[in-house]
Amino acid sequence: MTLSNKITIKHIAIIMDGNGRWAKEQGFKRTKGHEAGAESIRDITTYCAGHDTIETATFYAFSTENWKRPKLEVEFLMKLLDTYLKKELATYQKHQIRFQAIGDMSAFSKSLQKRIQKTEALTKDNTNLIQVLALNYGGRAEITMAVNSLIQSGKKEVSEDDISHALQTSYQDIDILIRTSGEERISNFLLWQISYAEFYFTPTLWPDFTAKELDTILHNFTQRHRRFGGL
Repeated sequence: MTLSNKITIKHIAIIMDGNGRWAKEQGFKRTKGHEAGAESIRDITTYCAGHDTIETATFYAFSTENWKRPKLEVEFLMKLLDTYLKKELATYQKHQIRFQAIGDMSAFSKSLQKRIQKTEALTKDNTNLIQVLALNYGGRAEITMAVNSLIQSGKKEVSEDDISHALQTSYQDIDILIRTSGEERISNFLLWQISYAEFYFTPTLWPDFTAKELDTILHNFTQRHRRFGGL
């Protein structure tokens, strides 16, 4: 899909919020909201793969704080992630989407870690889009890990470029950060990479978020004047 771009959009990031509230409004269990949310990921990812300039779409799927949720809900989310990756492999290949996970995977079961690794390996040569799922991810933890890796490599002094390249998302900064459900906070997501990102908060609950709404948001984004500290 083509936009009349004044600004090139390369990397979008989305905080997917509102699955539980969506399920409650529909009279469903929270798990049904998560299932509906997974469908939205597919729709938005496919849209991004067909976009003229978007190279990367990063989704906040499971934060380091999400372990505080009820045990049964966490277990369901782990199973849903495994099912999602198994089911979506055909979509990744059809639309030439490369899958990548960021975060600390060591907390997941061995079988889920293998599923993540296998999906990354099978899609590594796809070129239309990089879909990044942030899993057991926290922005502060990512920065801390990057700095520690630089220290371990023998660095006595580090630059901003050093840190940027040591991050798990080292390919490019965020152009626009979108959060659904009406909440207006960052929630420890991509703290380094959003330094000059444009923010967009929508009241739409994540399962109701569509490619049409994203298209409108991106069109509005192209009308903004990004100064990056200049005039």
